[in-house]
Amino acid sequence: MAKGLGKGLQAFFPEQNEDQDKVEEIAVSQLRPNPYQPRKSFSDDAIQELAVSIEQYGILQPIIARKSIKGFEIVVGERRFRAAQKVGLKTIPVVVRELNEQKMMEIALIENLQREDLNPIEEALAYEKLLEHLSITQEELSKRVGKSRPHIANHLRLLQLPEVVQEFISDGKLSMGHGRALLGLKEKQKLSALLEKVLQEKLSVREVEQIIHQLNERVSRETKRKKIVLPPLLQEKQDFLRSHLGTSVSIKQGKKKGKIEIDYFSDDDLERILELLASNDV
Repeated sequence: MAKGLGKGLQAFFPEQNEDQDKVEEIAVSQLRPNPYQPRKSFSDDAIQELAVSIEQYGILQPIIARKSIKGFEIVVGERRFRAAQKVGLKTIPVVVRELNEQKMMEIALIENLQREDLNPIEEALAYEKLLEHLSITQEELSKRVGKSRPHIANHLRLLQLPEVVQEFISDGKLSMGHGRALLGLKEKQKLSALLEKVLQEKLSVREVEQIIHQLNERVSRETKRKKIVLPPLLQEKQDFLRSHLGTSVSIKQGKKKGKIEIDYFSDDDLERILELLASNDV
């Protein structure tokens, strides 16, 4: 008997009942991929490894599908389906569910988020779709998917990056940390040249943060007559805050008092920063 959708998905869709999970053998030719699949790329090596396992032991966990006009649409288990094709299986075990378009999309997104093997951009797009289609807040989504609100907000911020940068993150050429650092660049027209330098020289996130800090300082100096150099201790605190909060931070010291300026990009980004400040980790 199939295990159902798992504890997390059952909590998200409590109306599903494991007693309804009747396993059927369905022809591979009758199945087709989920149009709402958030994962855009599948590792050939991972599919091959799964195919070898299926060839030896069979498919241990049925996939989940729904009846469509022509055959069945896969809801959960596309990798098992692809591996079964590679092995040449004629039929595979399937649990057929009656799901509308909305539920099909929700289950596909949640299942993939729980597997934690989406790249950062795929994960961000999944959060964006869930927020949009479910009309819920980031806080509500945080509770449903078991991720912290800052985690969700940090991923969503990546979608503010130009498409070319998002593609590099998706391909693994840049990390999520690189993306967050690039968001802090004030003069966006310099992004292309900086991006080329980062890729060619394979700069670390820390190195990128330092370059962006220097570029942003030049912008600030253009509007000031006198350059203000922070004492080493304050400079260290400023660098820490920038890294911890994932945005541009400026500490300005006066004769008797000073101030801290923190950039944010949207209301959600402001909430993310406030939550980090309230966590007592700063």
